[in-house]
Amino acid sequence: MSLADALHLAFMQRALAAGALIAVMAGLLGVFVVQRRLSFLGAGLAHAAFGGMGLGAFVIVSSGLLASGVGLLRHPLWIAAPFSLLAALGIAWVREHTELSSDTAIGVFFAVSVALGVLFFSIIPPDVNLGLSLMDLLFGSILAVTGPDLIAIAVVAAVAVTFLLGLWGRLGYATFDDELARTDGVPTRLLEYLLFACAALVIAVSSVVVGIILMAAYLVIPAASARLLARSLAQMTALSVLLALLSTVVGLALSYLVDVPSGSAIVLVQAALFLVAAALARR
Repeated sequence: MSLADALHLAFMQRALAAGALIAVMAGLLGVFVVQRRLSFLGAGLAHAAFGGMGLGAFVIVSSGLLASGVGLLRHPLWIAAPFSLLAALGIAWVREHTELSSDTAIGVFFAVSVALGVLFFSIIPPDVNLGLSLMDLLFGSILAVTGPDLIAIAVVAAVAVTFLLGLWGRLGYATFDDELARTDGVPTRLLEYLLFACAALVIAVSSVVVGIILMAAYLVIPAASARLLARSLAQMTALSVLLALLSTVVGLALSYLVDVPSGSAIVLVQAALFLVAAALARR
């Protein structure tokens, strides 16, 4: 079957829709992650989502919700998202109230979340069908996006894009000069907590599709490529979203044509675009 014919299939249409929504969210969010030197945050919150998925799967199995007719209630995401949100706010609080660096605070929550995820997944009986593959959770399976997955991604995308675009100017001001922004009355501390909360929700819903391990690359590489080429924050934002969308579409097409994992294909396309951006930046 040709790629043009495959685009008429429901699973491919869901994959493209989910990929486009995640690309826009990750492209916008990645600008502030890269500029604030919080690249490790993507990996930390993705692994926090893994811990939340383990907790959610255990709660669903032990409470009998697995037999529920409501698709979303049978998905661990409804527990993983608030778990990731708490982890993000915890990281922000530790950064603010202790002398620990961002990497150290993220590393602590990273390790604890992974340990919790492994613990909860290990005590679920092996014969229970969660409808969720652990390998897909770790490495992603965008071609297997379900209706409930797409609904959750769309809802979070609407909230995240509204927040990031609505407060783009203030976030940019606080990113470049936190002290001056605070002097001008910008609530920089509140904005940082909101940014971390937004990152947690975006990463939690995206990790289900892109994968825990690859999510950090999805958040960082397009924004890093844009940073090499742009001369202003506005240019960087537009380029970051554009590169994320382009790599998603091209990566999905390559994964279908060459029959390779979609998540890795998308990230490798992002890496290729980064190399092009680095070469152009040198010139």
